[in-house]
Amino acid sequence: MGSASGCGHDHGEGGCGSCAAPRVPVLKCAEALTEAGARVETVVAGSDAEIDAVIARLDAAPRTDGLSWPDADSKVRLVVATATDGQLRAVMRRLVRRYAPPPSKRPADLADNRTVPDLPPIGILPLDPGNKGDLAAQLGLPREPAAVAAAVLKGSVRRLDLLRNDGGSVTVDGALVGGVDDAGRAVPWRGRIEVDDAVLSDGTDGIVACAIGNAGAYAEFDGLRLLADGDPTDGRVEVAVAVPKVVKQRFKKPTVRVEVRRARGRAVSVLPRDGELQFLDDGVAGTMARKRSWWTEPGAWAVYEA
Repeated sequence: MGSASGCGHDHGEGGCGSCAAPRVPVLKCAEALTEAGARVETVVAGSDAEIDAVIARLDAAPRTDGLSWPDADSKVRLVVATATDGQLRAVMRRLVRRYAPPPSKRPADLADNRTVPDLPPIGILPLDPGNKGDLAAQLGLPREPAAVAAAVLKGSVRRLDLLRNDGGSVTVDGALVGGVDDAGRAVPWRGRIEVDDAVLSDGTDGIVACAIGNAGAYAEFDGLRLLADGDPTDGRVEVAVAVPKVVKQRFKKPTVRVEVRRARGRAVSVLPRDGELQFLDDGVAGTMARKRSWWTEPGAWAVYEA
């Protein structure tokens, strides 16, 4: 069974109440799946509940411990049509919500370095073929509907890391912490930033940007290289902090250079020092006023590739 879900509008964590029909690439992908012999159902999800109803079809048989668990041998294939990484994140967030066991019911067959089981692989159908910076492009995944259908039916599966955070959401690509003014200039802010045992800022620096990378979405900021790698398969989160420094020179005017500090690890925490702080997470805007932590779930989710 092939199932295509998505609408193409940017709804962040939610669905789309105004969409009544699937986009043309979705119809073309569904047609290619049908021609290949798959039984296809197209769902336009307008809410978390509608996403959950589709995800439930990926469940395994009931477990004795009462946990919902994905079926590793399921014949169901899920294709997620997305115009933005934020829409992909909305689906992954619901997958985690369904299959992550509560700490009090952690089963013995869950890997020691994970809080979620192996999530079912998904096909990603980009709705903006010209977008060269989305996660599908970074991963080199097929972009044309027929190629996506072929990958779902006959391609291989690539497992990828996932970032969870203590705000109850997930990150598939990356987050950029820090805001800009009306002119688009970075607004300096202060915060304590730690990656495992490494301290990138003790809270006294004036920071212009902090990139938290699972992949490479925020590898650059205002022409400045932040993330060095952005590998979503290495089991670590890459973090970079940009800090302006005044350089005094004898007989010359002081100049400003930007110092980039980098670290890699299992988890990162950001503690704002000056109240509310803006951020983008997979392109979805948010704010934080308290400590926020992200941690890596190695190989937790997967995609179909050619």
